[in-house]
Amino acid sequence: MTATLAAAPLIPTPHIEYGQLSPMLLVFGVAIAGVLVEAFVPRAARRPIHLALSLGGLAGAFVLTVVVAATSSIFAGGSPGHIAAMGAVAVDRPTLFIQGTILVLAFVSMLLIAESSYDVSPFVAQAAAVPGSAEEREGLEAGIAHTEVFPLALFAVGGMLLFPAANDLLTMFVALEVLSLPLYVLCGLARRRRLLSQESAMKYFLLGSFSSAFFLFGIAMLYGFAGSVQLSAIASAASSNTAGLTLLYAGIALLGLGLFFKIGAVPFQSWKPDVYQGAPTPVTALMASCTLVSAFGALLRVFYVAFGQLTWSWRPAMIGIAILTMLVGSIVAITQTDVKRLLAYSSIAQAGYVLTGVVAASTAGLSSSMFYLAAYGVAVIGAFAVVTLVRDQTGEAAHLSRWAGLGKRSPLVAGVFAFFLIAFAGIPLTSGFTGKFAVFQAAIRGGALSLVIIGVITSAILAFPYVRVIVLMYFSDPAPDGPAVVRPSMFTGVAVTVGVAATLVLGIIPGPLLNLANHAATQLFVR
Repeated sequence: MTATLAAAPLIPTPHIEYGQLSPMLLVFGVAIAGVLVEAFVPRAARRPIHLALSLGGLAGAFVLTVVVAATSSIFAGGSPGHIAAMGAVAVDRPTLFIQGTILVLAFVSMLLIAESSYDVSPFVAQAAAVPGSAEEREGLEAGIAHTEVFPLALFAVGGMLLFPAANDLLTMFVALEVLSLPLYVLCGLARRRRLLSQESAMKYFLLGSFSSAFFLFGIAMLYGFAGSVQLSAIASAASSNTAGLTLLYAGIALLGLGLFFKIGAVPFQSWKPDVYQGAPTPVTALMASCTLVSAFGALLRVFYVAFGQLTWSWRPAMIGIAILTMLVGSIVAITQTDVKRLLAYSSIAQAGYVLTGVVAASTAGLSSSMFYLAAYGVAVIGAFAVVTLVRDQTGEAAHLSRWAGLGKRSPLVAGVFAFFLIAFAGIPLTSGFTGKFAVFQAAIRGGALSLVIIGVITSAILAFPYVRVIVLMYFSDPAPDGPAVVRPSMFTGVAVTVGVAATLVLGIIPGPLLNLANHAATQLFVR
Protein backbone atom coordinates (compact mmCIF):
# COMPACT_ATOMS: atom_id res chain seq x y z
CA MET A 1 0.00 0.00 0.00
CA THR A 2 2.82 2.36 0.93
CA ALA A 3 4.69 1.56 -2.28
CA THR A 4 1.56 2.26 -4.32
CA LEU A 5 1.12 5.65 -2.69
CA ALA A 6 4.77 6.48 -3.23
CA ALA A 7 4.53 5.65 -6.93
CA ALA A 8 1.43 7.80 -7.48
CA PRO A 9 2.14 11.00 -9.39
CA LEU A 10 2.16 14.13 -7.27
CA ILE A 11 -0.28 16.92 -8.03
CA PRO A 12 1.83 19.96 -8.94
CA THR A 13 1.43 23.06 -6.83
CA PRO A 14 -0.65 25.59 -8.78
CA HIS A 15 1.17 28.71 -9.84
CA ILE A 16 -0.88 31.81 -8.99
CA GLU A 17 0.22 35.23 -10.22
CA TYR A 18 -1.05 37.23 -7.25
CA GLY A 19 0.25 40.50 -8.61
CA GLN A 20 -1.72 40.14 -11.85
CA LEU A 21 -4.86 39.20 -9.90
CA SER A 22 -4.41 41.80 -7.15
CA PRO A 23 -7.34 44.11 -8.13
CA MET A 24 -9.83 41.25 -7.96
CA LEU A 25 -8.26 39.79 -4.83
CA LEU A 26 -8.48 43.15 -3.07
CA VAL A 27 -12.19 43.55 -3.88
CA PHE A 28 -12.98 40.01 -2.70
CA GLY A 29 -10.84 40.54 0.41
CA VAL A 30 -12.69 43.75 1.30
CA ALA A 31 -16.01 41.97 0.73
CA ILE A 32 -14.99 39.21 3.17
CA ALA A 33 -13.89 41.87 5.65
CA GLY A 34 -17.32 43.42 5.29
CA VAL A 35 -18.93 40.12 6.23
CA LEU A 36 -16.75 40.00 9.35
CA VAL A 37 -17.81 43.55 10.20
CA GLU A 38 -21.45 42.47 9.96
CA ALA A 39 -20.73 39.55 12.30
CA PHE A 40 -18.63 41.17 15.02
CA VAL A 41 -19.04 44.97 14.98
CA PRO A 42 -21.97 46.59 16.83
CA ARG A 43 -24.72 47.84 14.54
CA ALA A 44 -24.21 51.51 15.36
CA ALA A 45 -20.55 51.42 14.31
CA ARG A 46 -20.88 49.39 11.11
CA ARG A 47 -21.80 52.10 8.64
CA PRO A 48 -18.61 54.23 8.74
CA ILE A 49 -16.45 51.10 8.67
CA HIS A 50 -18.32 49.78 5.63
CA LEU A 51 -17.99 53.13 3.87
CA ALA A 52 -14.24 53.23 4.45
CA LEU A 53 -13.78 49.60 3.40
CA SER A 54 -15.98 49.80 0.30
CA LEU A 55 -14.83 53.11 -1.13
CA GLY A 56 -11.22 52.54 -0.12
CA GLY A 57 -11.22 49.01 -1.52
CA LEU A 58 -12.64 50.07 -4.88
CA ALA A 59 -10.23 52.99 -5.14
CA GLY A 60 -7.32 50.75 -4.18
CA ALA A 61 -8.34 48.14 -6.74
CA PHE A 62 -8.40 50.80 -9.45
CA VAL A 63 -4.89 51.93 -8.46
CA LEU A 64 -3.72 48.31 -8.58
CA THR A 65 -5.24 47.95 -12.05
CA VAL A 66 -3.19 50.93 -13.22
CA VAL A 67 -0.10 49.49 -11.55
CA VAL A 68 -0.61 46.09 -13.22
CA ALA A 69 -0.97 47.79 -16.60
CA ALA A 70 2.18 49.84 -16.03
CA THR A 71 4.49 47.31 -14.39
CA SER A 72 3.65 44.39 -16.67
CA SER A 73 4.33 46.53 -19.77
CA ILE A 74 1.01 45.38 -21.26
CA PHE A 75 -0.05 48.89 -22.23
CA ALA A 76 3.51 49.86 -23.09
CA GLY A 77 3.51 47.33 -25.90
CA GLY A 78 6.01 44.94 -24.36
CA SER A 79 3.52 42.14 -23.82
CA PRO A 80 0.14 41.28 -25.34
CA GLY A 81 -1.03 39.99 -21.97
CA HIS A 82 -0.65 37.20 -19.47
CA ILE A 83 -2.53 34.00 -18.74
CA ALA A 84 -2.73 33.79 -14.96
CA ALA A 85 -4.03 31.28 -12.40
CA MET A 86 -3.08 28.15 -14.34
CA GLY A 87 -4.76 29.41 -17.52
CA ALA A 88 -8.04 30.37 -15.85
CA VAL A 89 -7.71 34.16 -16.06
CA ALA A 90 -6.44 36.35 -18.89
CA VAL A 91 -4.88 39.71 -18.02
CA ASP A 92 -4.55 41.74 -21.22
CA ARG A 93 -5.28 45.22 -22.49
CA PRO A 94 -9.04 44.86 -23.02
CA THR A 95 -9.39 43.15 -19.64
CA LEU A 96 -7.60 45.95 -17.82
CA PHE A 97 -9.61 48.63 -19.63
CA ILE A 98 -12.90 46.90 -18.81
CA GLN A 99 -11.90 46.23 -15.21
CA GLY A 100 -10.84 49.85 -14.75
CA THR A 101 -14.18 50.99 -16.17
CA ILE A 102 -16.10 48.67 -13.83
CA LEU A 103 -14.17 49.91 -10.78
CA VAL A 104 -14.81 53.58 -11.60
CA LEU A 105 -18.51 52.94 -12.19
CA ALA A 106 -18.74 50.77 -9.07
CA PHE A 107 -17.15 53.53 -6.98
CA VAL A 108 -19.72 56.08 -8.17
CA SER A 109 -22.56 53.56 -7.69
CA MET A 110 -21.33 52.85 -4.16
CA LEU A 111 -21.76 56.53 -3.38
CA LEU A 112 -25.44 56.18 -4.23
CA ILE A 113 -25.76 52.98 -2.22
CA ALA A 114 -24.18 54.74 0.73
CA GLU A 115 -26.35 57.85 0.66
CA SER A 116 -29.61 57.10 -1.09
CA SER A 117 -31.84 54.14 -0.38
CA TYR A 118 -29.83 53.16 2.68
CA ASP A 119 -29.20 56.62 4.08
CA VAL A 120 -30.89 57.87 7.23
CA SER A 121 -31.49 61.46 6.21
CA PRO A 122 -34.05 61.08 3.38
CA PHE A 123 -36.08 58.51 5.31
CA VAL A 124 -36.26 59.36 8.99
CA ALA A 125 -37.69 62.77 8.26
CA GLN A 126 -40.46 61.20 6.19
CA ALA A 127 -41.06 58.04 8.25
CA ALA A 128 -43.83 59.62 10.29
CA ALA A 129 -45.66 60.64 7.12
CA VAL A 130 -45.70 57.15 5.65
CA PRO A 131 -49.20 55.68 5.69
CA GLY A 132 -49.59 52.42 7.53
CA SER A 133 -49.33 50.97 10.98
CA ALA A 134 -46.76 51.83 13.61
CA GLU A 135 -45.21 48.42 13.03
CA GLU A 136 -44.68 49.20 9.34
CA ARG A 137 -43.08 52.54 10.18
CA GLU A 138 -40.84 50.84 12.73
CA GLY A 139 -39.84 48.31 10.08
CA LEU A 140 -39.02 51.17 7.73
CA GLU A 141 -36.73 52.79 10.28
CA ALA A 142 -35.13 49.43 11.11
CA GLY A 143 -34.41 48.87 7.45
CA ILE A 144 -32.32 52.03 7.33
CA ALA A 145 -29.64 50.52 9.54
CA HIS A 146 -29.13 47.42 7.40
CA THR A 147 -25.56 47.53 6.12
CA GLU A 148 -25.30 44.11 4.50
CA VAL A 149 -25.64 45.84 1.15
CA PHE A 150 -21.98 46.83 1.18
CA PRO A 151 -20.37 43.35 1.23
CA LEU A 152 -23.07 42.07 -1.12
CA ALA A 153 -22.31 44.82 -3.62
CA LEU A 154 -18.57 44.18 -3.31
CA PHE A 155 -18.98 40.46 -3.98
CA ALA A 156 -21.03 41.36 -7.07
CA VAL A 157 -18.31 43.77 -8.24
CA GLY A 158 -15.66 41.09 -7.70
CA GLY A 159 -17.63 38.72 -9.91
CA MET A 160 -17.96 41.47 -12.50
CA LEU A 161 -14.19 41.91 -12.56
CA LEU A 162 -13.61 38.19 -13.06
CA PHE A 163 -16.36 37.65 -15.65
CA PRO A 164 -14.68 39.41 -18.62
CA ALA A 165 -11.23 38.16 -17.58
CA ALA A 166 -12.12 34.45 -17.49
CA ASN A 167 -10.04 32.44 -19.93
CA ASP A 168 -12.03 29.23 -19.63
CA LEU A 169 -15.75 28.66 -19.54
CA LEU A 170 -15.92 27.10 -16.08
CA THR A 171 -14.22 30.12 -14.52
CA MET A 172 -16.61 32.31 -16.48
CA PHE A 173 -19.59 30.37 -15.12
CA VAL A 174 -18.32 30.73 -11.55
CA ALA A 175 -17.85 34.47 -12.11
CA LEU A 176 -21.37 34.69 -13.54
CA GLU A 177 -22.83 33.15 -10.39
CA VAL A 178 -20.66 35.23 -8.07
CA LEU A 179 -21.88 38.46 -9.68
CA SER A 180 -25.51 37.33 -10.02
CA LEU A 181 -26.34 35.86 -6.60
CA PRO A 182 -25.65 39.06 -4.61
CA LEU A 183 -27.66 41.06 -7.14
CA TYR A 184 -30.67 38.77 -6.62
CA VAL A 185 -30.58 39.65 -2.93
CA LEU A 186 -29.88 43.35 -3.46
CA CYS A 187 -32.88 43.70 -5.78
CA GLY A 188 -35.22 42.68 -2.94
CA LEU A 189 -33.99 45.22 -0.38
CA ALA A 190 -36.17 48.23 -1.24
CA ARG A 191 -37.74 48.74 2.19
CA ARG A 192 -40.40 51.22 1.11
CA ARG A 193 -41.62 49.07 -1.79
CA ARG A 194 -41.16 45.65 -0.30
CA LEU A 195 -43.71 43.72 -2.35
CA LEU A 196 -42.63 45.20 -5.70
CA SER A 197 -38.97 44.83 -4.79
CA GLN A 198 -39.27 41.21 -3.68
CA GLU A 199 -41.32 40.39 -6.77
CA SER A 200 -38.61 41.84 -9.01
CA ALA A 201 -35.94 39.92 -7.09
CA MET A 202 -37.85 36.66 -7.56
CA LYS A 203 -38.30 37.29 -11.29
CA TYR A 204 -34.64 38.11 -11.67
CA PHE A 205 -33.64 35.02 -9.70
CA LEU A 206 -35.86 32.62 -11.65
CA LEU A 207 -35.00 33.97 -15.10
CA GLY A 208 -31.36 34.31 -14.16
CA SER A 209 -31.28 30.70 -13.00
CA PHE A 210 -32.70 29.56 -16.33
CA SER A 211 -30.12 31.59 -18.25
CA SER A 212 -27.32 30.18 -16.09
CA ALA A 213 -28.58 26.67 -16.82
CA PHE A 214 -28.51 27.35 -20.56
CA PHE A 215 -25.01 28.80 -20.17
CA LEU A 216 -23.90 25.61 -18.41
CA PHE A 217 -25.49 23.44 -21.11
CA GLY A 218 -23.55 25.44 -23.69
CA ILE A 219 -20.33 24.74 -21.80
CA ALA A 220 -21.13 21.03 -21.86
CA MET A 221 -21.78 21.12 -25.61
CA LEU A 222 -18.52 22.92 -26.32
CA TYR A 223 -16.59 20.57 -24.07
CA GLY A 224 -18.06 17.67 -26.01
CA PHE A 225 -16.91 19.29 -29.23
CA ALA A 226 -13.42 20.48 -28.26
CA GLY A 227 -12.57 18.27 -25.28
CA SER A 228 -11.64 21.40 -23.31
CA VAL A 229 -13.25 24.46 -21.75
CA GLN A 230 -10.28 26.71 -22.55
CA LEU A 231 -11.26 29.43 -24.99
CA SER A 232 -8.08 29.01 -27.03
CA ALA A 233 -8.60 25.23 -27.27
CA ILE A 234 -12.17 25.74 -28.46
CA ALA A 235 -10.92 28.22 -31.07
CA SER A 236 -8.31 25.72 -32.32
CA ALA A 237 -10.86 22.91 -32.52
CA ALA A 238 -13.36 25.14 -34.33
CA SER A 239 -10.79 26.08 -36.98
CA SER A 240 -9.52 22.55 -37.62
CA ASN A 241 -12.28 20.11 -36.70
CA THR A 242 -15.06 19.56 -39.23
CA ALA A 243 -16.80 16.83 -37.22
CA GLY A 244 -19.30 17.44 -34.45
CA LEU A 245 -20.39 20.82 -35.77
CA THR A 246 -23.83 20.25 -34.29
CA LEU A 247 -22.30 20.34 -30.81
CA LEU A 248 -20.33 23.46 -31.73
CA TYR A 249 -23.29 25.47 -33.02
CA ALA A 250 -25.54 24.28 -30.19
CA GLY A 251 -22.87 25.37 -27.73
CA ILE A 252 -22.56 28.79 -29.34
CA ALA A 253 -26.32 29.28 -29.22
CA LEU A 254 -26.72 28.20 -25.59
CA LEU A 255 -23.69 30.13 -24.41
CA GLY A 256 -24.89 33.20 -26.27
CA LEU A 257 -28.30 32.91 -24.64
CA GLY A 258 -26.77 33.22 -21.20
CA LEU A 259 -24.66 36.21 -22.22
CA PHE A 260 -27.47 37.98 -24.07
CA PHE A 261 -29.65 37.61 -20.97
CA LYS A 262 -27.14 39.49 -18.84
CA ILE A 263 -26.97 42.41 -21.28
CA GLY A 264 -30.76 42.45 -21.74
CA ALA A 265 -30.78 41.85 -25.50
CA VAL A 266 -34.04 40.92 -27.23
CA PRO A 267 -35.61 38.35 -26.91
CA PHE A 268 -34.04 37.88 -23.46
CA GLN A 269 -34.88 41.33 -22.11
CA SER A 270 -38.19 40.74 -20.30
CA TRP A 271 -36.59 40.82 -16.83
CA LYS A 272 -35.02 44.23 -17.22
CA PRO A 273 -37.98 46.65 -16.89
CA ASP A 274 -39.50 44.80 -13.93
CA VAL A 275 -36.19 44.44 -12.09
CA TYR A 276 -35.13 48.03 -12.74
CA GLN A 277 -38.48 49.28 -11.47
CA GLY A 278 -38.61 47.15 -8.33
CA ALA A 279 -34.99 47.19 -7.22
CA PRO A 280 -33.60 49.98 -5.03
CA THR A 281 -32.53 52.74 -7.38
CA PRO A 282 -28.81 52.66 -6.39
CA VAL A 283 -28.78 48.91 -7.07
CA THR A 284 -30.45 49.60 -10.41
CA ALA A 285 -27.66 52.08 -11.19
CA LEU A 286 -25.07 49.42 -10.32
CA MET A 287 -26.73 46.88 -12.63
CA ALA A 288 -27.34 49.34 -15.47
CA SER A 289 -23.68 50.33 -15.54
CA CYS A 290 -21.29 47.75 -14.07
CA THR A 291 -23.24 44.59 -14.94
CA LEU A 292 -23.69 45.77 -18.52
CA VAL A 293 -19.97 46.51 -18.92
CA SER A 294 -18.98 43.16 -17.39
CA ALA A 295 -21.43 41.15 -19.49
CA PHE A 296 -20.32 42.82 -22.71
CA GLY A 297 -16.70 42.23 -21.76
CA ALA A 298 -17.40 38.52 -21.38
CA LEU A 299 -19.39 38.44 -24.62
CA LEU A 300 -16.56 40.13 -26.49
CA ARG A 301 -14.00 37.70 -25.09
CA VAL A 302 -16.06 34.61 -25.93
CA PHE A 303 -17.01 35.62 -29.47
CA TYR A 304 -13.68 37.22 -30.40
CA VAL A 305 -11.43 34.54 -28.87
CA ALA A 306 -13.30 31.23 -28.83
CA PHE A 307 -15.42 31.88 -31.92
CA GLY A 308 -13.20 34.35 -33.75
CA GLN A 309 -12.71 31.87 -36.61
CA LEU A 310 -16.49 31.50 -37.02
CA THR A 311 -17.44 35.13 -37.55
CA TRP A 312 -19.56 34.40 -40.61
CA SER A 313 -21.45 31.76 -38.64
CA TRP A 314 -22.56 33.83 -35.64
CA ARG A 315 -22.55 37.29 -37.23
CA PRO A 316 -25.95 37.04 -39.01
CA ALA A 317 -27.67 35.92 -35.81
CA MET A 318 -26.05 38.73 -33.83
CA ILE A 319 -27.11 41.26 -36.45
CA GLY A 320 -30.69 40.06 -36.09
CA ILE A 321 -30.51 40.28 -32.30
CA ALA A 322 -29.02 43.79 -32.51
CA ILE A 323 -31.83 44.94 -34.82
CA LEU A 324 -34.55 43.49 -32.57
CA THR A 325 -32.91 44.96 -29.48
CA MET A 326 -32.76 48.47 -30.93
CA LEU A 327 -36.31 48.30 -32.29
CA VAL A 328 -37.97 46.87 -29.18
CA GLY A 329 -36.04 49.12 -26.80
CA SER A 330 -36.83 52.32 -28.70
CA ILE A 331 -40.46 51.60 -29.62
CA VAL A 332 -41.64 50.20 -26.29
CA ALA A 333 -39.93 53.08 -24.46
CA ILE A 334 -42.54 55.40 -26.01
CA THR A 335 -45.35 53.74 -24.03
CA GLN A 336 -43.70 53.90 -20.60
CA THR A 337 -45.13 56.03 -17.80
CA ASP A 338 -42.61 55.07 -15.12
CA VAL A 339 -39.24 56.81 -15.26
CA LYS A 340 -37.27 53.73 -14.18
CA ARG A 341 -39.00 51.54 -16.75
CA LEU A 342 -38.26 54.21 -19.37
CA LEU A 343 -34.58 54.06 -18.45
CA ALA A 344 -34.76 50.26 -18.55
CA TYR A 345 -36.02 50.20 -22.14
CA SER A 346 -33.46 52.88 -22.96
CA SER A 347 -30.80 50.50 -21.58
CA ILE A 348 -32.13 47.74 -23.83
CA ALA A 349 -31.80 49.99 -26.87
CA GLN A 350 -28.31 51.08 -25.79
CA ALA A 351 -27.29 47.41 -25.61
CA GLY A 352 -28.39 47.10 -29.23
CA TYR A 353 -26.14 50.00 -30.20
CA VAL A 354 -23.15 48.38 -28.49
CA LEU A 355 -23.93 45.16 -30.37
CA THR A 356 -23.43 47.07 -33.63
CA GLY A 357 -19.83 47.52 -32.56
CA VAL A 358 -19.51 43.86 -31.57
CA VAL A 359 -20.82 42.81 -34.98
CA ALA A 360 -17.89 44.57 -36.64
CA ALA A 361 -15.62 41.79 -35.27
CA SER A 362 -12.56 44.02 -35.55
CA THR A 363 -10.20 46.14 -33.51
CA ALA A 364 -12.37 49.18 -34.22
CA GLY A 365 -15.45 47.29 -33.07
CA LEU A 366 -13.77 46.32 -29.80
CA SER A 367 -12.45 49.80 -29.04
CA SER A 368 -15.70 51.58 -29.92
CA SER A 369 -17.72 49.13 -27.81
CA MET A 370 -15.47 49.70 -24.80
CA PHE A 371 -15.69 53.47 -25.19
CA TYR A 372 -19.48 53.35 -25.51
CA LEU A 373 -19.81 51.22 -22.38
CA ALA A 374 -17.67 53.60 -20.33
CA ALA A 375 -19.50 56.71 -21.57
CA TYR A 376 -22.98 55.24 -21.13
CA GLY A 377 -22.15 53.77 -17.71
CA VAL A 378 -21.27 57.12 -16.17
CA ALA A 379 -24.31 58.85 -17.69
CA VAL A 380 -26.82 56.23 -16.57
CA ILE A 381 -25.54 56.35 -12.97
CA GLY A 382 -26.04 60.10 -13.02
CA ALA A 383 -29.57 59.69 -14.37
CA PHE A 384 -30.54 57.24 -11.63
CA ALA A 385 -28.93 59.53 -9.06
CA VAL A 386 -31.32 62.27 -10.14
CA VAL A 387 -34.26 59.84 -9.83
CA THR A 388 -33.38 59.30 -6.15
CA LEU A 389 -33.80 63.04 -5.51
CA VAL A 390 -37.41 63.43 -6.70
CA ARG A 391 -39.60 62.21 -3.83
CA ASP A 392 -43.00 62.41 -2.26
CA GLN A 393 -44.52 60.90 0.90
CA THR A 394 -44.50 57.40 -0.59
CA GLY A 395 -40.84 57.48 -1.61
CA GLU A 396 -39.38 58.07 -5.05
CA ALA A 397 -41.83 59.75 -7.43
CA ALA A 398 -41.25 57.34 -10.28
CA HIS A 399 -44.47 57.95 -12.24
CA LEU A 400 -43.87 60.48 -14.99
CA SER A 401 -47.02 62.42 -14.11
CA ARG A 402 -45.31 63.39 -10.86
CA TRP A 403 -42.46 64.99 -12.83
CA ALA A 404 -44.78 67.55 -14.43
CA GLY A 405 -43.52 71.07 -13.84
CA LEU A 406 -40.29 69.90 -12.23
CA GLY A 407 -38.42 72.51 -14.27
CA LYS A 408 -40.31 75.23 -12.36
CA ARG A 409 -39.91 73.60 -8.95
CA SER A 410 -36.23 72.73 -9.33
CA PRO A 411 -34.69 74.04 -12.58
CA LEU A 412 -31.24 72.63 -11.77
CA VAL A 413 -32.38 69.04 -11.15
CA ALA A 414 -34.66 69.10 -14.20
CA GLY A 415 -31.86 70.53 -16.33
CA VAL A 416 -29.41 67.85 -15.24
CA PHE A 417 -31.90 65.08 -15.97
CA ALA A 418 -32.71 66.62 -19.37
CA PHE A 419 -28.99 66.72 -20.12
CA PHE A 420 -28.66 62.98 -19.44
CA LEU A 421 -31.69 62.26 -21.63
CA ILE A 422 -30.28 64.15 -24.61
CA ALA A 423 -27.02 62.26 -24.09
CA PHE A 424 -28.92 58.96 -24.32
CA ALA A 425 -30.53 60.27 -27.49
CA GLY A 426 -27.10 60.86 -29.03
CA ILE A 427 -27.28 64.63 -29.42
CA PRO A 428 -23.93 66.22 -30.42
CA LEU A 429 -21.62 67.61 -27.74
CA THR A 430 -22.52 64.72 -25.42
CA SER A 431 -20.81 61.39 -24.85
CA GLY A 432 -23.83 59.61 -26.35
CA PHE A 433 -23.18 61.14 -29.76
CA THR A 434 -19.47 60.27 -29.65
CA GLY A 435 -20.20 56.68 -28.59
CA LYS A 436 -22.81 56.11 -31.28
CA PHE A 437 -20.60 57.66 -33.94
CA ALA A 438 -17.77 55.33 -32.93
CA VAL A 439 -19.79 52.09 -32.97
CA PHE A 440 -21.63 53.02 -36.16
CA GLN A 441 -18.36 53.86 -37.90
CA ALA A 442 -16.91 50.49 -36.83
CA ALA A 443 -20.01 48.69 -38.10
CA ILE A 444 -19.81 50.45 -41.49
CA ARG A 445 -16.16 49.43 -41.82
CA GLY A 446 -17.24 45.89 -40.97
CA GLY A 447 -19.80 45.85 -43.80
CA ALA A 448 -22.93 46.24 -41.64
CA LEU A 449 -24.31 49.40 -43.25
CA SER A 450 -27.93 48.22 -43.01
CA LEU A 451 -27.50 47.75 -39.26
CA VAL A 452 -26.24 51.32 -38.95
CA ILE A 453 -29.24 52.67 -40.89
CA ILE A 454 -31.59 50.91 -38.49
CA GLY A 455 -29.54 52.25 -35.58
CA VAL A 456 -29.96 55.82 -36.79
CA ILE A 457 -33.72 55.34 -37.29
CA THR A 458 -34.19 53.82 -33.83
CA SER A 459 -32.13 56.64 -32.30
CA ALA A 460 -34.63 59.10 -33.77
CA ILE A 461 -37.51 57.02 -32.40
CA LEU A 462 -35.92 56.80 -28.97
CA ALA A 463 -35.53 60.57 -28.86
CA PHE A 464 -39.32 60.94 -28.71
CA PRO A 465 -39.85 59.63 -25.15
CA TYR A 466 -36.86 61.66 -24.00
CA VAL A 467 -38.26 64.85 -25.49
CA ARG A 468 -41.67 64.04 -24.00
CA VAL A 469 -40.16 63.95 -20.51
CA ILE A 470 -38.33 67.23 -21.10
CA VAL A 471 -41.55 68.88 -22.33
CA LEU A 472 -43.39 67.49 -19.32
CA MET A 473 -40.85 68.97 -16.92
CA TYR A 474 -40.65 72.42 -18.49
CA PHE A 475 -43.97 73.07 -20.24
CA SER A 476 -46.46 71.60 -17.76
CA ASP A 477 -47.79 73.15 -14.60
CA PRO A 478 -46.71 71.46 -11.39
CA ALA A 479 -49.39 69.76 -9.32
CA PRO A 480 -50.16 71.36 -5.93
CA ASP A 481 -49.19 68.12 -4.18
CA GLY A 482 -46.25 67.51 -6.49
CA PRO A 483 -43.08 65.85 -5.30
CA ALA A 484 -40.29 67.63 -3.52
CA VAL A 485 -36.69 67.55 -4.60
CA VAL A 486 -34.54 66.27 -1.78
CA ARG A 487 -31.37 68.24 -1.21
CA PRO A 488 -28.61 65.90 -2.37
CA SER A 489 -26.13 64.64 0.16
CA MET A 490 -22.44 65.02 -0.48
CA PHE A 491 -22.08 61.53 -1.99
CA THR A 492 -25.13 61.84 -4.25
CA GLY A 493 -23.99 65.28 -5.33
CA VAL A 494 -20.60 63.86 -6.26
CA ALA A 495 -22.26 61.08 -8.28
CA VAL A 496 -24.38 63.56 -10.23
CA THR A 497 -21.46 65.91 -10.77
CA VAL A 498 -19.23 63.12 -12.06
CA GLY A 499 -21.98 61.99 -14.43
CA VAL A 500 -22.54 65.47 -15.84
CA ALA A 501 -18.85 66.27 -16.15
CA ALA A 502 -17.95 62.96 -17.82
CA THR A 503 -20.90 63.14 -20.23
CA LEU A 504 -19.93 66.67 -21.26
CA VAL A 505 -16.16 66.11 -21.46
CA LEU A 506 -16.49 62.87 -23.43
CA GLY A 507 -18.77 64.69 -25.85
CA ILE A 508 -16.45 67.64 -26.38
CA ILE A 509 -12.99 66.13 -25.79
CA PRO A 510 -13.35 62.37 -26.30
CA GLY A 511 -9.79 61.97 -27.59
CA PRO A 512 -8.00 60.75 -24.43
CA LEU A 513 -10.48 57.98 -23.63
CA LEU A 514 -10.89 57.04 -27.29
CA ASN A 515 -7.13 56.79 -27.67
CA LEU A 516 -6.91 54.64 -24.56
CA ALA A 517 -9.67 52.36 -25.87
CA ASN A 518 -7.96 52.16 -29.28
CA HIS A 519 -4.65 51.31 -27.64
CA ALA A 520 -6.33 48.68 -25.46
CA ALA A 521 -7.86 47.06 -28.54
CA THR A 522 -4.76 47.03 -30.74
CA GLN A 523 -3.93 43.53 -29.53
CA LEU A 524 -7.46 42.16 -29.20
CA PHE A 525 -7.48 39.41 -26.54
CA VAL A 526 -4.60 37.22 -25.45
CA ARG A 527 -5.15 33.54 -26.19
